[in-house]
Amino acid sequence: MEMPDFKHRSSEEEMMDDFSLGHEIIDPIMDELEVVNKLLGGYDVFFNAFKKIGIKDGMRISDWGCGGGDSLRVIAKWARKRNLKISLVGVDATESAIEYARERSKDFPEISYILADVMSDQLLPDQFDIVISSLFTHHFTDPNWIRLIQKMAGCASTYVVINDLHRHWFAYHSIGIITYVFSRSEMVKHDSKLSVLRSFKRSEIDQMLKAGGFKNYSIKWMWAFRWQVCIESGKKLGTGNKNPYKQR
Repeated sequence: MEMPDFKHRSSEEEMMDDFSLGHEIIDPIMDELEVVNKLLGGYDVFFNAFKKIGIKDGMRISDWGCGGGDSLRVIAKWARKRNLKISLVGVDATESAIEYARERSKDFPEISYILADVMSDQLLPDQFDIVISSLFTHHFTDPNWIRLIQKMAGCASTYVVINDLHRHWFAYHSIGIITYVFSRSEMVKHDSKLSVLRSFKRSEIDQMLKAGGFKNYSIKWMWAFRWQVCIESGKKLGTGNKNPYKQR
């Protein structure tokens, strides 16, 4: 068996990159991904960032590439426990995923969803206070990753928070074992390992952010093999009401 290449990002597309997938495929996958996120502490990246940011009443937080909306539901519960009144908006280009998310979020009136390509004109400058993403940005090639983050920063008036994977041999083999044991989906088994191969080293994230013109950001490693990337945008940059990323 050929050993995977951990030195460079893989360009192989995941099966999940097909936006036309139906409910018979998407629904069980969304169920499994939520379980994996809970088991591996996938939401802690956001809560750690929110402590630093200081979430306030009235904030509007958008999750790009939201999938089944599990991150938004967990964040909604977190905010409720702290009596924070915030609005949460999920964005995804897969219709079946948005339909799944809406169905699972019926008890969360603070959550809404938009069916859209994140690079489309449906998402406007400073439309949100914070834009987040979870295991989403690794789906983009390096040049498109830079454009994506510029778009996120243009739509966020204060911060962008990225939660994505560290490309590492241990992460690759661990997720392979976990999905082999617990997953019934061949797509999850395939895409979970490929996601690691498409993900990032710290130096790659740093280089791409610099290439995109970003200066005020932090990159933090968190368990389990996650990168937390916090980027200041808009008002946080001391530019008044002018967001320098709006026109990018």
